Amino acid sequence: MTTTSIRNMQVAVIGDLELVSTLRLAGVRKTRAVQGEHHAAEEIREALKEYMSDPEVGVVMLLEEFAELAGDTVSQYRQSKNVLPVIVEVPSKGGTRHPDVVGYYRQLSREFLGFDIVL
Repeated sequence: MTTTSIRNMQVAVIGDLELVSTLRLAGVRKTRAVQGEHHAAEEIREALKEYMSDPEVGVVMLLEEFAELAGDTVSQYRQSKNVLPVIVEVPSKGGTRHPDVVGYYRQLSREFLGFDIVL
């Protein structure tokens, strides 16, 4: 993968209508809003499959509760040897499920980048 292709990679978002609408306003074009509980897990899995196989996607932002609903699929992609795209779980407006959110993002950056990012 060349530097030019990395620069042109996009962010994809799988979330509720509020998150997706907000990030569309910010310029994110690859989005999937999942509503309702009936077939949510399957819809999340389908969206993950689509974005994880898209060569233009470098980061997939996924609501934490969606990561729980499709935990098997998320784990499968994280255990694969592929570097990109990276799945980043983001909290909903109700808060995060991680008691140490700084530690979570530090571990995530260490795992995918090889070093800590401290803000």
